[in-house]
Amino acid sequence: MANGPGIAPLMTSPPLLPIDRSDDGIATLRLVPNPAKPRGGVVVLDAWLLDAIDAAMDAIAAGPAPSGFVLASDSERVFVAGADLAEIDALDDDALLAYLEHGAAVYQRIADLDCPTVAAINGACLGGGLEIAMHCDALVGSVVAPDDKPWRIGLPEAGLGLCPGWGGTQMLAARIDPTVAIPATCSGTTFKATEIPDGLVELMVPRRDLSACAVNWIRDHREAHADRRSRNTPETISAGNQRVIAAALESVRADLPDTDAARAVVECIEIGLTDGWAAAIAAERRLLTGLRHTPAARERLEAFLAKA
Repeated sequence: MANGPGIAPLMTSPPLLPIDRSDDGIATLRLVPNPAKPRGGVVVLDAWLLDAIDAAMDAIAAGPAPSGFVLASDSERVFVAGADLAEIDALDDDALLAYLEHGAAVYQRIADLDCPTVAAINGACLGGGLEIAMHCDALVGSVVAPDDKPWRIGLPEAGLGLCPGWGGTQMLAARIDPTVAIPATCSGTTFKATEIPDGLVELMVPRRDLSACAVNWIRDHREAHADRRSRNTPETISAGNQRVIAAALESVRADLPDTDAARAVVECIEIGLTDGWAAAIAAERRLLTGLRHTPAARERLEAFLAKA
């Protein structure tokens, strides 16, 4: 991606990801595919990318405090396709817990930024990709061209017999109607870019305008990070929405899938309602680690990996 007017590369040396900084201090971090596993140009959240994001956040922290932050993707096909399930499946339980904890700490560095933050969604945004995007204050997305297949956004983990592991059970229900978010998370249903529920994506713009739109959103919302900084968390289950989400859970509970994955999602939401963010994402990690050993998850994961 070429730098626009007034945009200079801040750091491009490996293992750092490309970072650009505008004249007024807005930093754009661009995710790229793992060079050792290019996957046809698709960005996947693997250990390499988590480490690269962590190193890039170090570089941003070492420079002047940014006035804004944009999380973007250099992939032509997706924003982030999700986590590397083969890599995860090869880990033993202790290693998987450590991997998930590391990812949560990397994501939290975005939530800890003392400036407005935006995720610029140029294509499919799934699983861990949506979770990292939701650590930003706002998401802006690219409009689907009339002759293109709509890209998808959501949390598909339950469709593989798993549950989210980086806060998805807590954040999606806080951003969209929880009577939509909870069943979708429990079933692994994702949304077409042409049918995104209200509240998830702030603006939809032509792809060519996506980067400029993200930067302009920051310039127009200089205090967007104030609530996030007061909570020290991304937008999530909190005292302000607790009653609404609890009522939504009760209204949909009887119609949720009768699966281990759905029960894990509900357990995480209930923990979020009573004990807050840190306890809930710890529960996600514990439950995800256990779920992958269930017969349903093994069957679905092995089928998925065989196709991949």
